[in-house]
Amino acid sequence: MKNRSIPRAAAAVVAATALAALAGCGGGDAGGGAGGDAAPAPAQGGTLTVFAAASLTGTFSELEKQFEAANPGSDVTFNFAGSSTLAQQINQGAPADVFASADENNMTKVTDAGNQQGEPVVFATNTLQIAVAPQNPKQVASLQDLTKPDLRTVVCAPQVPCGSATEKVEQAAGADITPVSEEQDVKAVLQKVTTGNADAGLVYKTDVTASEGKAEGVDFPQASGAVNDYPITVLKNSQNAELAQKWVQFVTGDQGRQVLVAAGFGTP
Repeated sequence: MKNRSIPRAAAAVVAATALAALAGCGGGDAGGGAGGDAAPAPAQGGTLTVFAAASLTGTFSELEKQFEAANPGSDVTFNFAGSSTLAQQINQGAPADVFASADENNMTKVTDAGNQQGEPVVFATNTLQIAVAPQNPKQVASLQDLTKPDLRTVVCAPQVPCGSATEKVEQAAGADITPVSEEQDVKAVLQKVTTGNADAGLVYKTDVTASEGKAEGVDFPQASGAVNDYPITVLKNSQNAELAQKWVQFVTGDQGRQVLVAAGFGTP
């Protein structure tokens, strides 16, 4: 019968291999020298999906860079749209971690459905302004001017926060505006003005500021009676609730406030 024992040299190799495997599986690092093969620590952060009102596009995009720098391994993605559209998507099960609305009414649609974690926090305010072309060629000076039949005015649809605010200021001013179109978010209204497809549009002050000179803003007194509060919350079905809470804290903290105020938002 053949000898089935392992030769001494081969046995030494097997023993060394077994010891190396055990060392790789060990939980400690005692006695480990530099240049070891220990597995790297898992990346901190993860992917975060934020549903946010269209009027937050510029500020949240800027905050994204700061947040990702402060949280290595994190990757923030956005869905910017009208708050009513976003609320509907969330309540229909769209995957999202955070919701930032341009008004409390659309946030309430989400909280009434029980799709949030904790109480929403108001982090900013915004006020309407009339957007016109640079140098205001149509000489728009008031809401009443927007009722002129030869003036092409664009507004947000009533279910959108800027549309709801528009209805309030119309009532306060006794103005009956007949728009040439009603848009689903405030950015679409501004685009109509900046591309020459409208003479005037009711948007937020922050949108005029973000246009970088492509539009000019006209203040009107009734705007102070229709200030929009912006609430934010972590969503119930968040796949990364810890990182989502960090984003909310970042937006509502000092760094977030500085960026928002610089863009023209008010503080709650």
